[in-house]
Amino acid sequence: MSIIQKLPAFFLLLLAAVCAHPAWAQGPPFQTDDPVPVDFKHYEFYIFGATDGTPVEMDAAGPAFEFNWGAVPRVQLHAVLPFGVLGPQNRPVYAPAGQGSTQFGLLDMELGAKIAWIKESKHIPQIGTFTMFEIPTGNSDKGFGVGKVWYKLPVWVQKNFGKWLVDGGAGETVVPQTGFHDFPYGGFLVKHEVSEQLELGAEIFSHGAEGPVTPQFQPSTMIGIGGYYHFKHNPDHQLLFSYGHSIAGQTENYAYLGMYWTWGKDDKKPDADKALLWQSSRPVGY
Repeated sequence: MSIIQKLPAFFLLLLAAVCAHPAWAQGPPFQTDDPVPVDFKHYEFYIFGATDGTPVEMDAAGPAFEFNWGAVPRVQLHAVLPFGVLGPQNRPVYAPAGQGSTQFGLLDMELGAKIAWIKESKHIPQIGTFTMFEIPTGNSDKGFGVGKVWYKLPVWVQKNFGKWLVDGGAGETVVPQTGFHDFPYGGFLVKHEVSEQLELGAEIFSHGAEGPVTPQFQPSTMIGIGGYYHFKHNPDHQLLFSYGHSIAGQTENYAYLGMYWTWGKDDKKPDADKALLWQSSRPVGY
């Protein structure tokens, strides 16, 4: 039995998007993301691990490092540098000739930009995009990457209702490589502030078939639960966690565990919104 099969799934971490398999998504610790950029002149840093598995293969990203920067008002720049494990299940029904041994290496790096185009108001949700470019830093011959730049093009929506919050959206993953398919994905998340230290959420997330050379060669729809624990004496430090499993389509599960830090400078006067972005009466974010 390989190392990846011996480890419990919740000790391996997700970022959707950090691995060679395009179904992994962007919004720690959930697969569903949000349209809220990091505040201007603020920063976020994550150290995490993730897993995404099907009967064909169980793959993990970790250690992985994510950095987000509020570069200008309502715009976040994003980068992920992931290392990971490829863990073939070696099941004859899926691969009669076998798939080989467990391997560790650098995966495809991710760069992106999240833009809040419409700010939330009393009756209007926040709407934004989170375009991502997956850079071919992983060895595609060994399965650690796609071998070409590939893209994620989602639109996300968010609305707050007191201590409740909902996120949802959909997008297209574009993979210009032989053996891979372009495919749609989307999700819906409900989150609740249980206390000052704990937030819990549940999501439903779905993606299309990713291609014959990937473990996710069929569509899958999954449900998941997770949350955030804010440390009592430093709420800017958080523990993030989630786990999900398929309910329709191909059998698949995912998990995420990570540490999060945020810091930055608050100006005395609020920053003016840029003219190219629509503005409404009340900005809202996490």
